[in-house]
Amino acid sequence: MTARDAEPFVYGIVTRNAEELDWPEFDRAFYEVKDAAGQPREPVPNGVNTLSCFGDTSAAAGDPSLVPVSESGERATRDRPHFDWSYVCPSRDAYREGLLETIADCADRAPDVRLDDVGFPRAEYCHCEVCDADFAASDHDDRADWRASVITDFIQDAADRVPGRTYLAVHPDPYPGHLRARSGIDLDAVSGHVAEVVVPLYDTAYGTTYWIEALATGFRDRIDALESDVDLGIELYAANVEVEALSRATDVAGAYADAVYFGYESGTARAVLRRRRAEEREGESFG
Repeated sequence: MTARDAEPFVYGIVTRNAEELDWPEFDRAFYEVKDAAGQPREPVPNGVNTLSCFGDTSAAAGDPSLVPVSESGERATRDRPHFDWSYVCPSRDAYREGLLETIADCADRAPDVRLDDVGFPRAEYCHCEVCDADFAASDHDDRADWRASVITDFIQDAADRVPGRTYLAVHPDPYPGHLRARSGIDLDAVSGHVAEVVVPLYDTAYGTTYWIEALATGFRDRIDALESDVDLGIELYAANVEVEALSRATDVAGAYADAVYFGYESGTARAVLRRRRAEEREGESFG
């Protein structure tokens, strides 16, 4: 796969500030209706309402029985290594139904919805009583296959409630089989239900960009191999990042993605786009 010849057709932001949704520099704006801390906000009509699905520190603290557990009894909470927030087990029917109701509420306000933190927290989860019973009662002999079916069913149920585009954010690992093994997301199985896969490639400095290219090309190949037509969005971290460094990262990500998004500092993102567009105008010649 070679780098794409054109700029990505969409630039966008991810924000918790409703006033930024209409900034003219951005073609698309994702608004966090529920973040991984569990903080709720009212859906908006002028953005892509975005919610953390099974990452929910507040729900996990409020009802510890919802937290996924490994076979050795380790709980998927933010106080443990490798977890930035706490999780809720995807097998819990009442929580899932609540999520689906929230997704439907979002879709009533605006047609497109983005799903973040979908899936099991890591490959070793979950071995709670509910998961053990559901797996035993299923038609699957392999637990990984059962996990994938749980997540595929949820994504399908969510997409059925979204009249527009369903966006799915995934862990930034394009290696074949890794997403399925880690979280239960089977891209081949869900590709017919999502319009775009969003890959966060976050760094606090972007001092080097070779790793962005490696991950972006991996996902580009993976997305292009799907039977359904699915776009690839790459999300960069904009908070406290130098404009020049973020602009370089945008160049690399944009060579392979269909869209580039900037997370959690729209002012910096706006400065990047203004600089890039000014440079494009300076490069034009007529006559």
